[in-house]
Amino acid sequence: MQPSQSSDLVYKLEDKPPFFSAFLSALTHLLAIFVPMVTPALIVGGALNLSNDITAYLVSMAMVASGVGTFLQVNRWGIIGSGLLSIQSVNFSFVTVMITLGLGMQKEGLTEDLVISTLLGVSFVGAFLVMGAAWVLPYLKRIITPTVSGVVVMMIGLSLIHVGITDFGGGFAAKSNGTFGSMQNLGLASLVLIIVLLFNCFKNPLLRMSGIAVGLIVGYIVSLFLGIVDFSPLQNLPIITVPVPFKYGFNFDWHAFILAGTIFLLSVFEAVGDLTATSMVSNRPIEGEEYTSRLRGGVMADGLVSVIATALGSLPLTTFAQNNGVIQMTGVASRHVGKYIAVILVVLGLFPIVGRFFTTIPSPVLGGAMVLMFGLIAIAGVRIIMTNGINRREAIICATSVGLGLGVAFEPSVFEQLPILFQNPICMGGIVAVVLNIILPRDDEKKMFTEVDL
Repeated sequence: MQPSQSSDLVYKLEDKPPFFSAFLSALTHLLAIFVPMVTPALIVGGALNLSNDITAYLVSMAMVASGVGTFLQVNRWGIIGSGLLSIQSVNFSFVTVMITLGLGMQKEGLTEDLVISTLLGVSFVGAFLVMGAAWVLPYLKRIITPTVSGVVVMMIGLSLIHVGITDFGGGFAAKSNGTFGSMQNLGLASLVLIIVLLFNCFKNPLLRMSGIAVGLIVGYIVSLFLGIVDFSPLQNLPIITVPVPFKYGFNFDWHAFILAGTIFLLSVFEAVGDLTATSMVSNRPIEGEEYTSRLRGGVMADGLVSVIATALGSLPLTTFAQNNGVIQMTGVASRHVGKYIAVILVVLGLFPIVGRFFTTIPSPVLGGAMVLMFGLIAIAGVRIIMTNGINRREAIICATSVGLGLGVAFEPSVFEQLPILFQNPICMGGIVAVVLNIILPRDDEKKMFTEVDL
């Protein structure tokens, strides 16, 4: 199946735009992913009360790894890479998992370095599961359906909203010092949220896309006047951050691996959806030999990139869906633009002041943007579910999966007698969706709703 809107593209997949056009397009893509790329490390660092040094290093390595991953993804190195303008960035699926596992390790008395080395160690090994899954993708067509993929993405967004609203009220630190939910915190977060909403009302796509960045900048400036920005993390910094493989050591825990490994396998469903969407907006086939080859290479790159990322000290990566909107907006689908993006990200990640700067952003400022950001992830899941319409069977799968997944989020102890993976909202929702999709009889009932109806 070949998309028909080829005239919409100014630069096609293999075209090489002039330097200025390519650089401007690269900056536009970075505008769409930069905040979501650094946010996961900031969330995990804040929730686990990590030192500024470790949090800043996680942010820096997120940029370096995203650059390396994007370079691998846009180029086809044998069986590695989709050869599409697929941008790699930190996977939000792992945020709640890292927080849950990290807090558990801290309760057991593990040191900060040991917690990080264990979290990254199990992620390093788990990433190989994604690489293995790339080879069986052709046999999983009846499992990786829009319903299953949509449920996984929706559960990612819904499970993260709790983290977003916590920062909205001041963050985990505010809970401990008694300022959580203060009028100052709520006012600051609301200001950021209102600015983002206002920018989303503009007709200009570039202005809409820059709303989150502008909201964070304004919130940060107001925070400066309120005197709540701590600049101490910016003192005595080295000029360059040198990536050190397994900087905090390498530790492995089977208990944590079961949960992280399941999330890795479920993230394959998300990657398939994102790569398919990128193929569509790039006017490439979404079925047949070329599509299968790009899909396998893209998922293979997803796994390899996460291996590299976790070895360097970043959270796992995945293909980002936000950039598909940028391709549609600019009409630039050239994979060569990804090379510019890759270089810019690596350069930024090597300067420690960039990573440290993000650690100075107050929690309410981040919370004002994250509440909307995570809600949009949940809505993206709904749209994936509605891609091919929904009938009674899909409705039952979604309702059961979301019901049990959110149930775990509200009452984590309800399934404490079961393995740990059933105590995570994303795992519970994703596994239930997969199982029901396999065992429930299929019907030919006419679809009741489609995305057009939304």
